[in-house]
Amino acid sequence: MANFHTLDYDQVSRLDDILTQPISIDGCGNFPSLEVRPHEFVNSILKRLMVHDVELHDVRLNGSAASFALGGHEAPTYHDIDVIFRVKMDDQDEMDKVKQIVLDVLLDSLPDDVVKDKLTDTTLQVAYVRKMVKVIHEGDCWSLISLYNNDGKNFELKFVDHMRRKFEFSVDSFQIILDSMLEHYKSSCYEMCRNIFPTVIGESVYGDFASALSHLKNRYIVTRKPEEIRGGGLLKYCNLLVHGFVPLDTDHLRTLERYMCSRFFIDFADVQTQWQKLQSYVADHFIGEDHHKLEFLKTLYNVIGNST
Repeated sequence: MANFHTLDYDQVSRLDDILTQPISIDGCGNFPSLEVRPHEFVNSILKRLMVHDVELHDVRLNGSAASFALGGHEAPTYHDIDVIFRVKMDDQDEMDKVKQIVLDVLLDSLPDDVVKDKLTDTTLQVAYVRKMVKVIHEGDCWSLISLYNNDGKNFELKFVDHMRRKFEFSVDSFQIILDSMLEHYKSSCYEMCRNIFPTVIGESVYGDFASALSHLKNRYIVTRKPEEIRGGGLLKYCNLLVHGFVPLDTDHLRTLERYMCSRFFIDFADVQTQWQKLQSYVADHFIGEDHHKLEFLKTLYNVIGNST
């Protein structure tokens, strides 16, 4: 069983498109939108991590963008670009350091006509950071900085020392190691083609890479220990159902759904937090898919009704 896979040219080409196409980091109020290329923004962060002596293991593309790079049009369309920086970061001070690095890169990305020396970190954070999460708990030490995009196509930066659960389902378990691509953009004198392109490695943190990729291409829902997933993976599961994915193991389907529903109601114990979670999930994951929103809510209602 091999968890790793060397990307072919078509997969590397799709990855190149994701990393080089400009994306917008939108500012609140009167702050200007910043048009950045993901690989340039990431390399700016890497440079500052080195200056500040933050130990870096590697950089990875995660989530739906990674799935799209690997599966192409057989994978669902991606919205967010999720980048993981695997760093040595085991306390609050280190988390504050990486937060400061991201804010400094944002500051450097502002247009030249902006008076930068009058901008505080708090102002920058309010203007450009959509969400910030810090988790230091048994089995987990990581932080997330999500940057605004008015169309919901957010640029998400996750700094991870260790994480207890790295995936929800096999189809979102892919991580593509970006180091060779980032080095290519910095120093390469050749243009990629079928005969010459960087060697890029992908990993399935679910387990066997070939099986996970087969699940993606055939639209199968497979997971392990759903009771360990934050929120039980319930909303993601219903999202997959709406987009044509089907459970592979139908014999244990009801058990799977009961586990997911149980964990969801443990993690979101009252109606207010359930509503907030549902609202934010629909807003983030159904951009330009209004026709799927009602179907998603009906599917969620039916799964909960059959499992409780």
